[in-house]
Amino acid sequence: MRIPLTKYGLPQVVVYPAVVLVAIIGFPLIMADFLALWAIIATEIALVAVLIWAFMFFRDPERHCLQDSNLLLAPADGRITEIETIEETSFIKGPALRIGIFLSIFDVHINRAPCNVRIEKITYQKGKYLNAMNPQSGRLNESNELDMIRTDSPKDKLIVRQVSGAIARRIVCAASEGQELAGSERFGMIKFGSRTELYVLVQENAKCLVQIGDKVKAGLTPLVKYEIRDIKDVKIEN
Repeated sequence: MRIPLTKYGLPQVVVYPAVVLVAIIGFPLIMADFLALWAIIATEIALVAVLIWAFMFFRDPERHCLQDSNLLLAPADGRITEIETIEETSFIKGPALRIGIFLSIFDVHINRAPCNVRIEKITYQKGKYLNAMNPQSGRLNESNELDMIRTDSPKDKLIVRQVSGAIARRIVCAASEGQELAGSERFGMIKFGSRTELYVLVQENAKCLVQIGDKVKAGLTPLVKYEIRDIKDVKIEN
C-alpha cells in the first residue's frame, strides 16, 4: 500500500534519502579493502533502516476523520503527557485546559485543526530546544502559536501551539491569519520529534476525554467533547 509523503517535508524528504542512498552505494565500494564483510553488511543494514525511517517520518497517510462539531480532535499524533488547568492571559484570557501531546520520531508529524476554526492570529517565538518531554519546553522552546475561534457553536477561543524539541529544529505552518480550516484539515508539521499543545476554555459542558499516557492520532482521537444537555434537564424559572 502506497503511503503518501507530505509536501511539508520538502526539501528534507528529498535531500536526506538521497544522501543515505549515496552512502549505501558508496560505502561498500570505498570500504571494501578496509573492513570485514560482516562490518560492511551491518553498516548497510543500518543505512537501509535509516532510509526507511526517513521516508516513514514524512508519511502523510489518508484518514477518514471524524466530523462532529461537538468534538475537539487531537491536533497531532503522539502521547498525552500533560493535562492541566492554567490561567491563559494572551488570547483565551481565562482558565484554560492545556493538553500536551509529545510526538516521538516514529509518530506521524502532520498537524491538523481540532475542529472548524478561523485563524485569528499566528505568533512565532524563538526559544530553546529542550527535550519535548519536559513540560517546560512548551513555555521556553521555539514555538508557533495559532489563535483560533470555532466557527461552530459554541464559538470558543482555542489555541494550538507547535513546539520544537531537542531534535526538532523546524516548524512548518502553512496556515495564514484570517484563513478558515475545516476540522482535521492539515495546516503544517514539526520536523524530527516535538510537541503540540491544545488550549481550550474551561467550562462545565466541555469534558476532557483523554488521560495522561493515552496515545492519540490527529484528526481521529477526540480530546474534548462539548456536552449538550437534554432540554428536559433544564429548569424553567417563572
